Amino acid sequence: MKSAYGLNIPKTLEEVCDPQRVALLVYDMQVGILSQIKKPDELTRQVRTVLTAARDAAVRVFFSRHLSLPKELMGMFQFRMAMVWQHVDSPDQVNPWFLRDAPGFQIVPELSPLPTEGVFDKLTMSAFEGTWLDFALRDCGINAFIVVGVATEIGIEPTARHGADLGYIPVLVTDACGAGNEEAAKRSIENLKFAGDTILADTEEICAVLRQRATDSSS
Repeated sequence: MKSAYGLNIPKTLEEVCDPQRVALLVYDMQVGILSQIKKPDELTRQVRTVLTAARDAAVRVFFSRHLSLPKELMGMFQFRMAMVWQHVDSPDQVNPWFLRDAPGFQIVPELSPLPTEGVFDKLTMSAFEGTWLDFALRDCGINAFIVVGVATEIGIEPTARHGADLGYIPVLVTDACGAGNEEAAKRSIENLKFAGDTILADTEEICAVLRQRATDSSS
């Protein structure tokens, strides 16, 4: 751990993943979103592996859910983006996919949040915009977050970038983040790697670190 002016500055994955200073964000692992990607079961297994390791290490866990508003409450931007995503030419043809009580809105049962974990809904791609996530992390003294889920090129890259701009260290678990478009997802990861503020790890690496943290805390 490096230090300057009374500050501890973590550099390595091991230093960043202090259970008291890092959180796990499970991003949009919802039934209706996973149905749109390839190999959803494989992704769910990877996410569950990281989630289990985080729980064993007593890392704080947060789940995001992407929400659709009823058409009566949708604004210009929401209609425009829905038309693009759904490949329709008229607002009349838009179908809100992720209404609050719809089956597709729910988190997949394999990852059911515990009563001790946070769940928040969002309209935006960044998990920090318009949500209480930033407040909750800061209030707990957290300065880094591990992110897993879907989709890398749509919401996880914006969340990592926004989180970095807020002063957090993002840790993206590359093989526990799914994509709708593999080429776009590869570009997102390369962009994050180039920018340098996000740490990239795979499931094996992050779980090894978290398991060691769990062992250290119990000894």
